[in-house]
Amino acid sequence: MRLEHGFMIFIAILIGAIIAEEGQNIPGLKNLVLTFFTALFLEASTFALNDYYDLEIDKENRRTDRPLVRGDISPKTALYLFYIFFPLGLLCSFFVNYSCFIIAVITALLAILYDVKMKKIKLVGNFYIAYVMAIPFVFGGVTVLEYDAISFQIQPAIFIIALIAFLAGSGREIMKDVQDFRGDFKKGVKSLPRYIGTRKSNMIAALFFILAVSLSFLPYFLEEFDIYYLNSYYFYPVLITDVILLGISIHLIIRKNPPLKFYRKTSLVAIFIGLLAFLLGVII
Repeated sequence: MRLEHGFMIFIAILIGAIIAEEGQNIPGLKNLVLTFFTALFLEASTFALNDYYDLEIDKENRRTDRPLVRGDISPKTALYLFYIFFPLGLLCSFFVNYSCFIIAVITALLAILYDVKMKKIKLVGNFYIAYVMAIPFVFGGVTVLEYDAISFQIQPAIFIIALIAFLAGSGREIMKDVQDFRGDFKKGVKSLPRYIGTRKSNMIAALFFILAVSLSFLPYFLEEFDIYYLNSYYFYPVLITDVILLGISIHLIIRKNPPLKFYRKTSLVAIFIGLLAFLLGVII
């Protein structure tokens, strides 16, 4: 179920909500609990469904980090987890407000479409995963609305954070395509490395990371992002993220066989530090 992703999604939601309140307030306890379980249940259920449909490909790619591949649990158990947690996640979002419910439904339906169909066309699926990394900030931004309000206008800071998350997520997914290229090729999955090769794909992943790093400086240097403008509590932690991602990017460009498994884990740590940077910047 990859529960650590649920916690990261919740942090992103919390950041979006606090930015929407311009750092003056945080969501009430009820909405905090509901958004936390929305993130956790939907993330857990769609990852379980993902592993159910990916079992044969994961076996081909020797993904021993997957419990279904190791035989720790049966495929039916993964499917039951989806049936239980998926509706619970949607139900939690409904009790936040209508806007959150609409976003949750759209995202959840896209998740099912991705697990069942889109991952076969990874050029499309990669950007769906990146969308999943970006949309929690928007979700958080609308949690502060009245229950029956429907509006998706968001502040510039939320937009730029979502865009950074989208770009970094795209880079991570392309790295994963290169890592899984052998098994995907045998199963007929249409990934980017199949069309342009693994080396060029790594370079494109590096380009996405570099674009994300470039955008991270805008909130600090532009007055429009008043919460983060010249805010050192944001700048120094996000600088750590930038250094890590730039280091990965350089290695992806110059090395023929970079350790992609290690870089994917490291990039996730970098993104988590970046989340903390945006959180510290808005609450301190």
